[in-house]
Amino acid sequence: MKRTVNIAVGLALLGAAFFGGYAIRTARTATASATGRPILYWVDPMHPAYKSDRPGIAPDCGMDLVPVYGDPGGARVSQDGPGAGLAPEGLPASAIRIPAERQQLIGVKYATVEWDESGRALRTVGTVTFDERRVAHVHPRFEGWIEQVLVDFTGEVVAAGQPMLTIYSPEMLASQQELLLAARARDLMAANPLAEAARHGESLFAAARRRLELWDLSADHIEQVLTTGQTIRSVTIRAPMGGVVLERSAFPNQRVNPDSDLYTIADLSRVWIMADVFESDVASISIGSPAYLMFPYEGTRPLGAKVTYVQPQVDPTTRTLKVRLEVANPGLRLKPEMFVNVEFGIPGQKRLVVPADSVLDTGDRHTVFVDLGDGFLEPRPVDVGPASGDRVVIMSGLAAGERIVASGTFLVDSESRMQAALGAMGRPSGGQPSAAPKPGGHVHD
Repeated sequence: MKRTVNIAVGLALLGAAFFGGYAIRTARTATASATGRPILYWVDPMHPAYKSDRPGIAPDCGMDLVPVYGDPGGARVSQDGPGAGLAPEGLPASAIRIPAERQQLIGVKYATVEWDESGRALRTVGTVTFDERRVAHVHPRFEGWIEQVLVDFTGEVVAAGQPMLTIYSPEMLASQQELLLAARARDLMAANPLAEAARHGESLFAAARRRLELWDLSADHIEQVLTTGQTIRSVTIRAPMGGVVLERSAFPNQRVNPDSDLYTIADLSRVWIMADVFESDVASISIGSPAYLMFPYEGTRPLGAKVTYVQPQVDPTTRTLKVRLEVANPGLRLKPEMFVNVEFGIPGQKRLVVPADSVLDTGDRHTVFVDLGDGFLEPRPVDVGPASGDRVVIMSGLAAGERIVASGTFLVDSESRMQAALGAMGRPSGGQPSAAPKPGGHVHD
């Protein structure tokens, strides 16, 4: 009797196992027939290493297990559900699928690859300096001693012809006396019946006058000496041009000679701006290019400037070139050695652009996710050019009109890597899908 009961229990267990396996195969077949692809196994979408031979709930996160399919041709393994799957036939092998619900959850937004012809702004820093063509030095042309200093501090603004100092010079005094003697000799010889004597007296007078002129004695002073018959003891030196006194080396009772540099005057009505431009950007700047000068402090309007010279030599330390701009300086607003912000307007060229957030930069490559439709995204490598505001120039890899992921790129990349790991687990090195786990419950790799 006992043996009969044991045989009955064994038959019941065998029947249960048979019908359980049949139910599982029926469920698999029903699901496979609905999708057209056989189910290999189920995985935890948050932990792909967890596998099961039947649907259910993941024990660690409580999410539904996701089926992993084998395509009818046996060439690929794909996945449905929250974790998406690898691409079906006809799409790039690297494409992944992220359902719309999950895209919304991770904040995916899209943009279109566009042509752009707008220009860009190149910003740098410049230093104000004086125009080297508007600088004058004050030197005496004779030896002597300074008696009066009329411009007595650096920074004083002077006008052209303004008296700056007086100098007593024995040589100048002797030359004036020679002029008076030459004038008397000319008058005496003018009455001589010999024409040659008259011409000789005239030439002596002209030579004496010319000597004073070369020593920079003004015509008014020469006429004063001839009219009064008296020499001028102290000669006045005047400003050769209007401007600001940058340097002063003239002091009372100082002995001077033609080598003495007494004053340096600069006309600051127009100044130069020396801007530093990186060698990679200098090709976009040429002589005549417009620029704007902006000041670090608030409430000051920008000034327009123009490029007049590009230095041909690169600084080996900073890898920059000096670009010279010329600008009017009304009210002496720009001071030498002042820093200003310089903005160059670079004309635009027709080029493809995408939002800067759409490009995933891993350091050694740049990737953009292209929308293929129906939730499929293709990670595509691209070559990028310079950035223009919040957009990046695409040199190659994309075409105008393509739809790309514009935000949430990092999370999409994480999904792509997870699904690539799932696909690798679903097939051995030979490329065929791996066999489904044997019935009997959950397994861990």
